[in-house]
Amino acid sequence: MKYRHRVLILLFFLSIITYLDRVCISVAGPEMQRDLDISPEWWGWVVGVFAVSYAAFEIPSGALGDRIGARKVLTRIVIWWSGFTAATGAANSLAMLLPIRFLFGAGEAGAYPNTSGSISKWFPVQERARAHGIVWMASRIGGALTPVLVVPIQTAFGWRAGFFIFGFVGLIWAAIWIWWYRDRPTDKPGVTPEEIAEIGTPASKAHHPLPWGQAFRSRNLWAIMAMYFTYCWGSFFFLSWLHTYLVKGRGFTMQGLIFSTLPFILGAMANLSGGWASDRLVQKFGLKTGRRAVAMMGLGSAALFTVATILSTDKYVALVFLALSYAGSDFMLPSAWAVCLDIGKKYAGAVTGTMNTAGQVGSFLSSVAFGYFVKAALERGMTPLDAYNVPLIPMALMLAVSTLLWLKIDPSQELIPAEGEVPLQKAA
Repeated sequence: MKYRHRVLILLFFLSIITYLDRVCISVAGPEMQRDLDISPEWWGWVVGVFAVSYAAFEIPSGALGDRIGARKVLTRIVIWWSGFTAATGAANSLAMLLPIRFLFGAGEAGAYPNTSGSISKWFPVQERARAHGIVWMASRIGGALTPVLVVPIQTAFGWRAGFFIFGFVGLIWAAIWIWWYRDRPTDKPGVTPEEIAEIGTPASKAHHPLPWGQAFRSRNLWAIMAMYFTYCWGSFFFLSWLHTYLVKGRGFTMQGLIFSTLPFILGAMANLSGGWASDRLVQKFGLKTGRRAVAMMGLGSAALFTVATILSTDKYVALVFLALSYAGSDFMLPSAWAVCLDIGKKYAGAVTGTMNTAGQVGSFLSSVAFGYFVKAALERGMTPLDAYNVPLIPMALMLAVSTLLWLKIDPSQELIPAEGEVPLQKAA
């Protein structure tokens, strides 16, 4: 097995653990709201405060990875977030829960930018979308496993136990990563010259900070940020409100939440196929067409299936449409992260961090707005079903806007072109 594939295996399991820890609070949400007496609008703050700190620390953590390497930074990230995952299980009030989730988000910030930076160093251009697709597929496997694991743990030991267990799992991964991984293929004993040649010329060890003034004059970067902001507004629901929506809006029982694995299962398949399709189209038609076609197809279908969810009266049909919506947006996801490598080059960590920061602002606003939309609808006398469907309307609109924004994104336009370098138009 090639060493870059072993790196991908480690990143695969990291992504699973990341989403086990993230989705755990969504699955436990109905019980936590009841036990801690948290209203819908305040639950929006509980799940949204994670996105605030995640956004605030995303760019610094991504840039830190560019400077000192993903080996050290991902170790720090996983140890930190594992500690606050366990601390979530110890919370006994809303006042205690809010700072814990804020610090959890601060610790996890930079996980995916540093994963992306690792991929940029270990994988050639024509394999990067597939590598991202596998990493994001793993995240959805983690999301699918969460209710399967949390519901029986919660039934037997209460909602707190799952947080304690998942926090410990992260520490095991961190120990393996710091022991085995190296930031550059040339620094890893056993990597053959043939594989190093396949990966490509290694970047200089010297750190070059991103010229932020020049970067923020790029319309391309602003289009990517706006695209990811609107995408996250439409997709963060699945990590924050999905299980509460199913229980309180659609009438699922806690045991029935086992069916909530469906969006994540389809999302896993979509990430894998989206990454493969993007790389194949890039090879055939070039970066611009290859990345755009896959992304617009995925996001456009996500918007349509969200509308179908709103119009559905049967709870199981609605869940299927939600799953297809999630799959559509996930079909786009590998292209979005690959684009950051396409235009960012040696600044991959900072560029992915910038994109994800914009996205987490959308995640925060959508999480908080969801709770207030529900509260206002219930106060107006709407049924729980109608009240919980109201926030899906802006979700569908945001996904449609995200689709159109891809027309403004040019993956072949390098953000900070090297002196005398011609931007890549087509991957060989």
